[in-house]
Amino acid sequence: MSCRFAAVAAALVVIGGCGDDGGTGYTPDPFTPTAATAAYCGDDYEQIEERITGLLGQLTVAQKVRLMHGERGLVVEPNLAYAVEGVPELDIPGLQMLDGPRGISKAAEVFATAFPVAMLRGATWDPQLERRVGEAMARELRATGGNVLLAPTINILRHPRWGRAQETYSEDTHHMGAMGVAFIQGVQSEKVIASVKHLAANSIEDTRHDVDVTMDERTLREIYLPHFRRAVQDAQVGSVMSAYNSLNGSYADVNSHLLTDILKDEWQFQGFVESDWFFGTHSNVESVRAGLDIEMPAGLFYSDLVGLVADGSIAQQELDVSVRRILRAQFCYNLDTDPAVRTDSGRETTEHLALSREVAERGIVLLKNESALPIDDSSVSNVVVLGRLADLEQIGDNGSSDVTPTDVVTALEGITGRAGSSITVTHITNDVLTAGEETTVATADVVIVVVGYAEDDEGEDLIGAGDRETMELTAEEQGLILAVSALNSRTVVVLEGGASITMSGWLDQVAAVLMAWYPGQMGGDAIANILFGDVNPSGRLPISFPVADADLPPFDNVSTSVTYGYFHGYRHLANEATESLFPFGFGLSYTTFDLANPRTDQSSMSADGSVTVSVDVTNSGSVAGVQTIQVYVTAEGSRVMRSPLDLRGFEQVSLAPAETKTVSIVVSAADLAFYDVAASAWEVEALTYSIRLGTNARDTLPPLSISVSQ
Repeated sequence: MSCRFAAVAAALVVIGGCGDDGGTGYTPDPFTPTAATAAYCGDDYEQIEERITGLLGQLTVAQKVRLMHGERGLVVEPNLAYAVEGVPELDIPGLQMLDGPRGISKAAEVFATAFPVAMLRGATWDPQLERRVGEAMARELRATGGNVLLAPTINILRHPRWGRAQETYSEDTHHMGAMGVAFIQGVQSEKVIASVKHLAANSIEDTRHDVDVTMDERTLREIYLPHFRRAVQDAQVGSVMSAYNSLNGSYADVNSHLLTDILKDEWQFQGFVESDWFFGTHSNVESVRAGLDIEMPAGLFYSDLVGLVADGSIAQQELDVSVRRILRAQFCYNLDTDPAVRTDSGRETTEHLALSREVAERGIVLLKNESALPIDDSSVSNVVVLGRLADLEQIGDNGSSDVTPTDVVTALEGITGRAGSSITVTHITNDVLTAGEETTVATADVVIVVVGYAEDDEGEDLIGAGDRETMELTAEEQGLILAVSALNSRTVVVLEGGASITMSGWLDQVAAVLMAWYPGQMGGDAIANILFGDVNPSGRLPISFPVADADLPPFDNVSTSVTYGYFHGYRHLANEATESLFPFGFGLSYTTFDLANPRTDQSSMSADGSVTVSVDVTNSGSVAGVQTIQVYVTAEGSRVMRSPLDLRGFEQVSLAPAETKTVSIVVSAADLAFYDVAASAWEVEALTYSIRLGTNARDTLPPLSISVSQ
């Protein structure tokens, strides 16, 4: 345990309850609901707001303050969740919070389904599938007695070395927004509050508590916030978690520009904001006024608010602003009338395990295939499996997102189980082969090497491994791949890890490469089903794989002050005219697809209009498959710096052999806007925009043109 963490843990032991002021004779300020209140809450919003106003007149200052911070910070019996105390005598149920991004947190001390990490789920490019994952996680959370799911993580992946890359979906804001909205809608359809995190610019682990991230307003608005805006306005997310880091000189919890000016005033967010755990709060009065409603997981600062109200440092009406939001979330999600009930059933159900496997199958990406895959049972009798990760349970890092499943299917177990009795599977555990093992490898029909990253290599800081040191495989793993591929031309590499891996030292020597990410507890079966062709791979990269680390913007996880520029990921590579190893959106299949007849339904549109972009897609191969059509836009002749490519739409299509379907994608003019800092407003320029349809950021058809008029 770090000294810093130990100090906080010790402090939690001595924090007591708040004193009481009697709370008599107080009249709260009136509140007028808005359209945003109705959108957040539903049909009963007026009655709920009236109820809250009445409660604000009954609650003592001490009771209000207890609603604004967690209970001591330890996992609390009987629900085994991070709790915000309710007021039972007034039918206020309180909040029971648990991570997380890939299933119910191990902090719950129960077995739960370990779904594939969000980065793999981002690789499915399937929002409807992600909505089903949100629904399943919410059901499992309710079975623990929890009512707030601390997910999704929608921080932009600025660099693949970020230790928590696995927890997020993408390097692109449009793709991130679509996946995050779907997950939130799934969670909240089950009467569980989703908490979208971490607002904002959180993409470093090793210095996450101290680093000040500097960026200009346009970069913030266009790159790091649009997906959060969609979570608020499109998905009506119940709560938002602030980040640890500082943004432009102000920690997130005291950053009024972020939490109040943008989130609450401009976006009209109606739910509550809670801090990140332990080190995410830096003040009491300043944090409340900035827009932080709940300090988690304990009242290290907020427990002082009772006395601060008494001495006039802050008015009770200011607390009411936060308490109203906290109560609104509880009542609008029926936490009082339909409380979650802890049960031994409802987790790791047959349905949820099948979904976990399905998601893994959909998100694993085939990166290279020179006729090595799929493995044909009728012609293969001997398979050799090597690599340090082959028989390791790979469900992700051991940070706050960690899950405790009953069992995990490793890659080796999946391959062995799928091979059955007709195929001999030999597992070699050495990184340096003996003479006998060299003969075994050389005579095998197929050799599968499972390598990459594990929980000891990347993860959440303090409770995990922190940021990656490199994007390369270890020297031992690269040596094993080269040794094996020199002996057997049908060498298949299965990569596991949270983000991009560079391959320049060995890629040309192998026949096939599969990116399996951290595929969840059923991941071994999913890997095997793809290797043997039972499932046609349809995963597409939600991030770029560069040739080398130097091709991306610098990753500084040492300095306490960093600057984020306008470009990263595929947009940076395009702007620098640097070729990627595997481009954003890329993924192979066991079939082939042809795109023809790209078109738009009009040649021009107004600044508040939209255009429909269509293309005919044919499965020209021999097996059924899924293709993801992507729309990239370029603003020609813009008066401001713009990216050569911006993803602005995508759609999947499932096709039988020889089948053709038309895929249509709507692009709105609003999605073409840039943020005008001088005007503090979004502007859709009257320009000609090039629209490129394709299957990834590199492979697109000749551009179409659409003009926008004011």
